[in-house]
Amino acid sequence: MRAVLILLGVVLGALVVIAALKGGDTLNLAMRSTGRQLLGFAPIIVVAIAIAGFAEVLMPQELVERWLSDAAGWRGIAIAWAAGCLTPAGSIVGLPLVAALYRAGVGVGVLVTYVTSFTLLAMIRVPMEVGFIGWRLASLRVVCSLFLPPIAGLLARWLWPLWSGGG
Repeated sequence: MRAVLILLGVVLGALVVIAALKGGDTLNLAMRSTGRQLLGFAPIIVVAIAIAGFAEVLMPQELVERWLSDAAGWRGIAIAWAAGCLTPAGSIVGLPLVAALYRAGVGVGVLVTYVTSFTLLAMIRVPMEVGFIGWRLASLRVVCSLFLPPIAGLLARWLWPLWSGGG
């Protein structure tokens, strides 16, 4: 996480330098735009992180083991697949929740299914796609992506022992 923050800081520093060198009111306009975006996204991010914190603490261990562990098999994959489709705001809400669920013991296959599902199939995104690219191309994209989340989750479950050094 620290390396990502450093990389983003370097990118931001370069953008500030470019804006300052461009002259005029560019740096000031960029700072105002940053403030507007911060005011717009901050409440969503705070609420998403709060949801993740509560989910991590309140998630009953027996629920995790029965429904969301890799031992739950298709049941966990199916729940994650549907939940990803229904996650509002996609990754803004989903990623903090994934981090909390991972710490709560949710299976890697379930988490990868969930992330892939909200990335590809979030219902909030489909109307936007229809508006931009039309219903024919949008529906084709959804149909072609429909089975990717469970495939990704099953593949992750199979690869995890190798990935995590346990096999």
